[in-house]
Amino acid sequence: MSLVRKAVLPVAGLGTRILPAGKITPKNLLNVFDRPLLAHVVAEGLAAGIEHFIFILGRGQSAIEDYFDHAYELEHQLEIKGKTELLAALRADLPQPGQMSFVRQMAPLGLGHAIWCARDLIGQEPFAVMLPDMLMDANPAALAQAVAAHEATGGNIVVVEPAPPGEAHKYGIVSLGETAPGFDGRLKAMTGMVEKPAPGTEPSNLFISGRYILRSQIFEQLATHEKGAGGEIQLTDAMLKLLAIQPFHALEYEGVTYDCGDTLGLLRANLAWALKHPELGARARAIALGALG
Repeated sequence: MSLVRKAVLPVAGLGTRILPAGKITPKNLLNVFDRPLLAHVVAEGLAAGIEHFIFILGRGQSAIEDYFDHAYELEHQLEIKGKTELLAALRADLPQPGQMSFVRQMAPLGLGHAIWCARDLIGQEPFAVMLPDMLMDANPAALAQAVAAHEATGGNIVVVEPAPPGEAHKYGIVSLGETAPGFDGRLKAMTGMVEKPAPGTEPSNLFISGRYILRSQIFEQLATHEKGAGGEIQLTDAMLKLLAIQPFHALEYEGVTYDCGDTLGLLRANLAWALKHPELGARARAIALGALG
């Protein structure tokens, strides 16, 4: 059994980068080919051994709860019409009883505040944070790679990846220390984090991506509700404080990330998942080539 059993998924964001698409539908329920983005992220968590998913919701996002529940009328209609394959697909994303919890974030006070809202459900355990708009295509799953790194070090893990050339100053960049054993040199001790460093001052080219493994002491740092960039309670600020007393490691994971909070990133994810679909991939490729002329 994995030492990391719980994952926090902050889904309360407004999705302003993909408006008007996310005006009515929560951005994390927008489709990535054959199912909502959030279903893909949950599947990644399950592949990493996560047993309990904690969603931090905002107002107007009850559709997320509904998606992970039975649709009795629809299921009944599919059943009486003998559409067994569709019924099985519909039920494939349903959790086990008690496998998901939903917490309301009363105000949009930042990512750090969203994570703090899960404190009583996490307790004293290490836990994962999965930013749902970052869809990671990897085998093993990105979070599974992070869990393995946590089990090897016992400390906090931040998944990182190379920034596009010349764009490191646009991201939260990690500074690195010694290389940890194993992981083909991709796991290194972290010595700091810099949010959007001035061009030419970046301590590395590795930016903080959308997966974390954190020890529960992070809640003590978040409990001060200290505001940082943008007047919000920032998770990175709390991580920097925790870094002073606990080890952090940066894992350069093996895989590809799609930023689905961005219109073009969502398009890229749709294309990638369509092309690798075991049954529809060939037809999707033909359609894509036809659209390109």
